[in-house]
Amino acid sequence: MGALTDHPQRLHLIATPWRSLKTELLSSHLGKHPVGDLSLSHGKEVLGYITRLSPNVRKYRDGKDAGLVDLASLSVASEGSTLAPQTQARILKQMSQFLDWCVSEGELGTNPWEALEVKDRPDVHPHGVLTDDQVSILLAAKDRVLHPALLFGLLTGMRSGEICGLMAEDVTAKGNLGRFVSIKPNLVRLLKSKAAEREVPLHGILEKLLDTALQTSGRLFPHLTVDKVAKRYAYLRRLHPELRGTEFYSTRKWFITQCERTGVPEHFTVTFVGHHSARSANKLTYGLYSAGISDEHKREIVEGARVPQDVLL
Repeated sequence: MGALTDHPQRLHLIATPWRSLKTELLSSHLGKHPVGDLSLSHGKEVLGYITRLSPNVRKYRDGKDAGLVDLASLSVASEGSTLAPQTQARILKQMSQFLDWCVSEGELGTNPWEALEVKDRPDVHPHGVLTDDQVSILLAAKDRVLHPALLFGLLTGMRSGEICGLMAEDVTAKGNLGRFVSIKPNLVRLLKSKAAEREVPLHGILEKLLDTALQTSGRLFPHLTVDKVAKRYAYLRRLHPELRGTEFYSTRKWFITQCERTGVPEHFTVTFVGHHSARSANKLTYGLYSAGISDEHKREIVEGARVPQDVLL
């Protein structure tokens, strides 16, 4: 590789062992710049675009071959969330490591991005909570792809992967307590953790859905995947700007909010939705020292969730 003073190397022309998706993103934005001209200002500009990227943007048709700037624009227009700070930091680190390599090859005197960092701490609540008005908008849309899954999310607090993996065989009847569904690993999907394995009563609305609209054997939602759920929700968000800042996961948070509103103890709620056990004020873990929640109480909790009745069917 020639010295910069004799043959300035353009970023997009450098073939390196660091060639990856991350460096391709870098090249898409700064590829026409001589490597030696890269500055801290360029780094801040790139970081600004990185912080706008969403987790699913590459899955859109327009995002498959898009560069960094277009991906950032598509993310803002189509998604309600951004990459986790850890992921943003990992992308920036790989780009900075590429510049370290350029220093070792004599293309740069020093790495101008060495001091750059993602300053935001990880947000433990990255998804917005749906308001009751937003729930009305979602259900009134009666989306042909997502409507039944939305009802399951709102009335059970299940994650999208759990819903997509539901089997008709997972549903059991418990007499006057109605039907329950077992959420457990199967051939379709694994679970996030051992704590996610649980049994949930089905709201009367969901029981009606089972009898009228869902599969009677095999997968309840045979055409749904987590990817399709995310894309379809993004489609609804584009149709209804009022949904901005929410994702399908927000249905889970709405259900948890319903539990809070009706006075359900936190240690019941966390086990009900498949979180790790909550702790009491004196630091005892409820999962170890509590007999758990009865089926009757589970039924009361589920039936306490109220969705707009006029937009359900």
